[in-house]
Amino acid sequence: MLWRFPWKWRKKQEDPLLKDKQILLEEIRVAVVEWQYAQQRLDYMVEQDQIDYAIYALEAAEKRYEMLLKNAKKLNIHALHVGMSRVAEG
Repeated sequence: MLWRFPWKWRKKQEDPLLKDKQILLEEIRVAVVEWQYAQQRLDYMVEQDQIDYAIYALEAAEKRYEMLLKNAKKLNIHALHVGMSRVAEG
C-alpha cells in the first residue's frame, strides 16, 4: 500500500547513483592510504633501483588519487558527502 506510505516509495528513487558514489568515496579513501604508504616507502629506500621504484609508485598513487578526485567532481561529490555517507551507513 504505497499510497498510504509515500515516503517508502521516495526512498527507493532518491539517487540512482548513490551506490556508485559510495564506491567512489571508498576508492578515494583507499587511494589516500596507498599514497601515504608510497610516501613512507620512499623514506626508507637506500639503493638507486629501490628509490626509482618508490618514486614511480608514488607518482602512480598521486595520479590515481587525482583521477578519482576528477571523477568525484564530475559526479558532484563534495567533502560533505563523505560525512553524510558515513552517517547513512551507520
